[in-house]
Amino acid sequence: MSDSEDYEYEYDESDQEAMDAGSGDEEDASFEYTDDEDNQNNDEGEVALENSYYNAKGERDSGEIDEARETFESVIRMEVEQNKKEAGVTATHPDDAMDVEVTSSKLLEPLAFHGPWSYKAVKQLVKLHLRSLDCDSAVKDYERLLRVASSPDAKISPNAVEKGVNNMLDRVASLINNSNSNSTSDTTSQQEALAQSIYDLTLKAFHPTSGIAPNERLWFKTNLKYGQLLYEMNETAKLQSVIKDLLVSSGQPTDILEGTTDSFSASSAMDSTSTGGTHVMEIAALQIQLYSRLKDTKKLRAAYHRAMSVRGGIPHPRTLALIQELGGKMHMSQRSFDEASQAFFQAFKSYDEAGDRSRLRCLKYLVMASMLHASSINPFDSHEARAHRDDPEIVAMTNLVQAFHNDDIKTFEKILNKNEGRIMDDEFVREHVADLLRTIRTQVIMRTIGPYTKIRLAKISKSLNGIPVEDVESLLVSLILDGKLNGRIDQVGGVLVKQAQGVADTGPSSADKPSGKKVDVGSVESRNTASIQRLVRALEHLTDSISNVGPKATFHQQQVMM
Repeated sequence: MSDSEDYEYEYDESDQEAMDAGSGDEEDASFEYTDDEDNQNNDEGEVALENSYYNAKGERDSGEIDEARETFESVIRMEVEQNKKEAGVTATHPDDAMDVEVTSSKLLEPLAFHGPWSYKAVKQLVKLHLRSLDCDSAVKDYERLLRVASSPDAKISPNAVEKGVNNMLDRVASLINNSNSNSTSDTTSQQEALAQSIYDLTLKAFHPTSGIAPNERLWFKTNLKYGQLLYEMNETAKLQSVIKDLLVSSGQPTDILEGTTDSFSASSAMDSTSTGGTHVMEIAALQIQLYSRLKDTKKLRAAYHRAMSVRGGIPHPRTLALIQELGGKMHMSQRSFDEASQAFFQAFKSYDEAGDRSRLRCLKYLVMASMLHASSINPFDSHEARAHRDDPEIVAMTNLVQAFHNDDIKTFEKILNKNEGRIMDDEFVREHVADLLRTIRTQVIMRTIGPYTKIRLAKISKSLNGIPVEDVESLLVSLILDGKLNGRIDQVGGVLVKQAQGVADTGPSSADKPSGKKVDVGSVESRNTASIQRLVRALEHLTDSISNVGPKATFHQQQVMM
């Protein structure tokens, strides 16, 4: 990302913060009567701060990073000196230090004499440190940012503070996401430590009871983001701790982590308000991700049903989509393909509403679940899905569905083998490829054997694109055991014999004796097969007879034959 792209939005953000910070005092200021000379001095000081701040941003955009840092620091010193002079303070105040020592035992305290320009300058310093991956300096200045934001002298509106903090947290999260594939293990560990320090400071500063700037809403949202980051970092133990804090703060019993169904009745009272129901669903989204990763099916199922039972909640569509997507995967693991199709379709619509590209992923899962369910309904017949059928990632799935409904197994396997549309790049799809092939092969078998009473396994193998006869036998056995096929397999002759209604296999002599029942003469191939079967049974009978006769009888038979 270029400098112009990285900082394109920051100019507007600073202007907005300036308007937010000054809007609250505009009315009162119009009724204050001050000395003209003081107003002139204040205006000159404000102009000097603004010029220095934007000079620093110009140096940053020009690549003069060290000079920009020094200029931002000068903005902070200039504003502190102006505020001290205005307040009549000449001695050095212990809370106006430029540097903040970060120690785990030190309590955060607001910084005095730091105004809105100091807040903006410190925020730019943190961004510069994050760009250069100077983790220690980033943590140091981020703590200073929180202390400035909580200071009454800064006059920063809560909306501006929340916007700036969320922006920083998103930047830190993006560092972690990018480091997973582009950084060394040492760099990744440093960035993960940086992220945890940033989030810990934020939670400490805005804690509803013990923070220097209590803000329950921002604290809750930060915890949710922290939990998502811990999930991506695979820190399951810390994630469980975060979920527990969220449950306590929202008034839910902590035994909800154990996946008990009784605990939901205690928290159902929160569903009467949209905020309470939304919090329940947002926490449940973290729980579902956690239990899905831990492969704890019992707790996953409990958390999913709890989230789906909430009434009155208005979560973000992306949160709802995440719950439904993981719920669909849960149904897939239980081979409940119909429920999985419904969940994936709802997830697709929620992602589509949020404008998230993940909708294409869920559309693939929807198509796969529909095929495994052997549904005759084409998922692309719906209005929502039809709009994406020409997308390059979806064209291959469209062709796959068409081949599936046409029982065109050659085209079906060709699409999978060539990985058209990167279908096989998805791990979840790869896990169910064997089920997909088994489903379409089963359909082809039923179509192939339909008009026959007897058919060679080799012929069935040929219709299945030449798979081994052993695999054909396995598929036929499954169909017979599932009650979908009434017949038996002659492994010696390599033939499937279907048993029609009212026709039974009565043993070796039934073929030779007239029984009054209709006998299907069949084709020449069928008659030859029947003759071979009779011959095999006769040989088996002869073998049994010989094995039951003693040696003497055998010798006597040989003498007679001689």
